[in-house]
Amino acid sequence: MKASLYYGQRDLRVEEIAEPEVRPGTVKIKVEWTGICGTDLHEYEDGPTFCPAPGHPHPLTGETVPVVLGHEMAGVVAEVGEGVTHVKPGDRVAVEPYITCGECEYCVNGPYNLCVKMGYYGLSGWGGGFAEYVVVGANRVFDLGEISTEVGALVEPLSVAHHAIRRSGAKPGDSVAVFGAGPIGLFIISILKALGIDDVYSVELSSVRKEKAKAAGVVRVLDPSVDDVVSILQEATGGYGVNVAFEAVGASPALQAAIDATRSGGTVVNVSIWSKKAEIDMFGLVMREITLKGTSAYKDDHADVIELLQSGKLTVEQFITGRIAAEDVGELGIRQLIENKDENVKIIVHP
Repeated sequence: MKASLYYGQRDLRVEEIAEPEVRPGTVKIKVEWTGICGTDLHEYEDGPTFCPAPGHPHPLTGETVPVVLGHEMAGVVAEVGEGVTHVKPGDRVAVEPYITCGECEYCVNGPYNLCVKMGYYGLSGWGGGFAEYVVVGANRVFDLGEISTEVGALVEPLSVAHHAIRRSGAKPGDSVAVFGAGPIGLFIISILKALGIDDVYSVELSSVRKEKAKAAGVVRVLDPSVDDVVSILQEATGGYGVNVAFEAVGASPALQAAIDATRSGGTVVNVSIWSKKAEIDMFGLVMREITLKGTSAYKDDHADVIELLQSGKLTVEQFITGRIAAEDVGELGIRQLIENKDENVKIIVHP
């Protein structure tokens, strides 16, 4: 079968590799669409980072680069292994792309997203979505029902946003500020709205992304280059500040503004992956008892996201800004997202 293999920095090759075989407790999926993630961009530009480098095989897959990229995947079940009953051939499915050990205290006690040997299909080995077929553990496969596989390819990043919201404790009636209107920021806004949380503000520099945030239904978009974001958010909330803020930029000024714009006793959730250390003023965080939380991917979020999509409360087709073939992942996908990131939200790939 054809697959896009990642060899290292700016080295992505379409090659013929062996088609994977189904095993007991696994599901073989004919991949239809896979989203390109920011992680894929980082790997292409600066990696290997998440992908296991030569001489350092992943502890669960035993693989190093080259590996098949693509972890935001959806497709049609081609075959099921012995013991699999919740999906059948022909079903449309999305994948929660974790590879976990099942033995550490996090896996045993529930928060499997913190597995000490964590890996991902599409990053750590065992195949990925930039290929014609992939075989994954049955517990990582979720039935999409009538949802298209194009939308199914967005379930994984939507689950990142959903998990961040769960971590925040945000509820209807709360005021919320989302710093950054990239893909995850927009998904956070959309899910907040789907959950009945309407008092949502966006903080964004890019004119194109500002329009996307407006279309997602925020009360107001603030531009930190011209607006006094903290003062405006405090004024809009009776002088107190928002109940919850999400940092989805990965920049110290944004995180600091999120903290400053949050009311005493409120919560700030850092969603972004940082490439360097953050610099913030801890005094205000301490004196106003702000809760600063991290959030790691997702845990038991895929089913809830699919339910929101099936209900019609959450619509995301508008965030698909490109559809390309697997052989064009490098030039028309990754390069496009790096060089024209403001114009795009999600580019999805068809094998």
